[in-house]
Order: sequence, then structure tokens, then C-alpha cells
Amino acid sequence: MQYVTVRILDAPVAEQTISFARGAPSADILPHDAVREAAARALETDWEKALSYGTGRGHLGLCEWIADLHDVQPDQVMVTNGSMEAAALLFRNLVSDGDRVIVEQPTYDRTLLLLRQAGAEIVGARLEADGVDPAGVESAAADGTVKLAHVIPNFHNPAGCTLSLEKRGELVRLAADRGFTLFEDDPYRLICFEEARGKTMLEMDSADRVIHASSFSKSVSPGVRVGYLVGPAEQIATLAKRANETYISPNMLAESIVFELCRSGGLDENLKVVNDALRERRDALVDALRDYIPEAEFVVPEGGYFLWLDLKEDVDTEALLTDAKEEGVTFVAGPDFMIDGGSSSLRLSFAPVPAGDVAEGVQRLARALERLRSGSRAGAEAA
Repeated sequence: MQYVTVRILDAPVAEQTISFARGAPSADILPHDAVREAAARALETDWEKALSYGTGRGHLGLCEWIADLHDVQPDQVMVTNGSMEAAALLFRNLVSDGDRVIVEQPTYDRTLLLLRQAGAEIVGARLEADGVDPAGVESAAADGTVKLAHVIPNFHNPAGCTLSLEKRGELVRLAADRGFTLFEDDPYRLICFEEARGKTMLEMDSADRVIHASSFSKSVSPGVRVGYLVGPAEQIATLAKRANETYISPNMLAESIVFELCRSGGLDENLKVVNDALRERRDALVDALRDYIPEAEFVVPEGGYFLWLDLKEDVDTEALLTDAKEEGVTFVAGPDFMIDGGSSSLRLSFAPVPAGDVAEGVQRLARALERLRSGSRAGAEAA
């Protein structure tokens, strides 16, 4: 697809917007053939489970597959309608009005939304190039009782960074010492471009303080809406009961299709295709930023969908977004992911943009940045 800009009365208007905003892959890398074939097999061999009510724990075959993946017992696993539902169930069960919850800064915007809905007192801990600063978590825990800490360890949304092995160990120790739940929110773990993924905090936990969440929305497709939780069996049983009371049964058909993909090897085959495509898109974005916006500071993500961009302090990215839309490119401004601050930062998702279109999108962003600064200077001179 070619993106062009036309001029109407000397005002540039993009014929089609290039969007770096949405955390979802473009349709050309969705595994429609593999999912169609898995659905046919599921309806041939697993149709009774697929078309019936399940329990709050979800498809038991898929629970067993996930348990083997994480080397835990099946009763430590429940399957949910996406990892966001998993987070919502966990927050509603653990967090009460006024409870203190630690989040990374920046963090996923929906996490902030769910915690605010739960009435949590949200406390930030600084994110660094190798993940959250454990000293910030420890300081927050020393200031008052903490109920839960939310951490995205791999290919962070929005920051793109990966939590170091040393920091993982420190956080697990802190959770045990201070008695809070460490929520390891890990939906991007399998979307990995470089070295093998780091050891999970779930694997390091010997005090039953870690609950791990992940999702097949990234490794299969967003539309399947299948995620899961792994944790202490007693807590999983409580959460499964609450899930059953909330929606009676999860989507057993979607879970049956995902189970078929997992056990047939279709998931692994799809990951090779998706990871190759996303690596190419990531590389194109990094190269284009270095060419066209050299002031930008960022961590090169080793997987996932996202890159977090820090611009000079004179830039207001919410204002920049207005100019960017006029240039035909979109992103998400930094303040959406922060308790406060983030005004000169933004998130770019490379997942939805084919590699051949990335440079055009970054050039549009560079033009928007130039327009914003030109407008600011003109306004200052007029004043």
C-alpha cells in the first residue's frame, strides 16, 4: 500500500492515516488459515466442550497445556477472556477502596483505569532501561502497607524495555518480605526477537506471592480473547469462582480453538511468522527515528509491539498529536500512561504498520514536530 499526501487549498491532508497508536498487528500477519483449520479440528474432535458451558477455570485441556508450559499443577491455572479480564478479576478480588498499589511509571493505561475504578491509591515506581527500579518499589512499601505491585516484565507496554534477571529476583524477595502480591503481567513474552526470554518471577517465587498473567491475543490474534492466570491454587480457585459468578462460562469455543493450535504446533509456527514480521517493523522504526528524529531517546525493544519515545522538554506530545493527525500519522501521548508527567513522551506501536510504510509515518511525525515548534516560536514572537 502506498501512502501519499495531497494538498487542498495549500493545506496538506493525508489520504490515509498511518497509525502507530493501536497495540494490535495489521491484518496481513493474522493467522486466518491456521485459525480456520484449528477451528475445524476443534469442532470435529472437541465439539462437546467447545459448544457447552465450561467452569470458571475455563477449558481444562488448555489449563493443562498452560500448566505444562509453566511447570505448575493444573489447579494453579485459570483461562480468561483475555488478560485484561484476568487483571480485572484479580483487582476486584484483592484491591479495596484506599488500598495502596504500586505501578511502574509509565505503565499500561488500562491498568491505571482498572485500579482507579477499584478505588486504589496508586503509587508510582520509576521505570529504567532494564525495568522498574526495585529501590522505588521498596521505598513505596516502606511508606505504608502495599496490597499489590503490578509489573510488566517483558517488552513493556508502553516502554518496550525488559526487566533484568537481577531485578526480577529483587522484586520476588520484596514481595515475600513485605507481604504484597506481585502481579506479573506478561502478555508479550512469546513475541521475542532476540535472546531467550528471561526466567519468570513465577518460577522464582517460593512464598506464593506471585500471580502471573499472559495472553494468546498477542501470539494468536486479538480477536480470540483468550488469556490466563497462574498462581497459588487457593487464590486461583477463588478467582475462578468469582469468574463463574460473573459470566457463568468463558468463551469455550475460542479456548478450544487456541488449545488445538497449542497442541498441534500451530502456535509455534505462527510465532515464527509474526516475530519475523514484527522484528522487521521494529528495525524499520528504529532506523527511521534515527534518520528523521535524531533527538529522540528510546530503548530498542527486544520483542513486543511498542517503543517509548522521549523528546526534548519543549515538546508537549498532546499538542504534537493534533499536528500529527493533520500530517496523517497518530500515536498515543505519554500522559495517558502516567500518574502524572510524561508530557514530552509518546508511545509508538510498530505492530500495525508494515515495514515499508514505517519511514513515511516517521517522516510525517517529524514534520508535525517541526510544525509544532514553528508555531510555538511564532506565538512567542507575537506575544
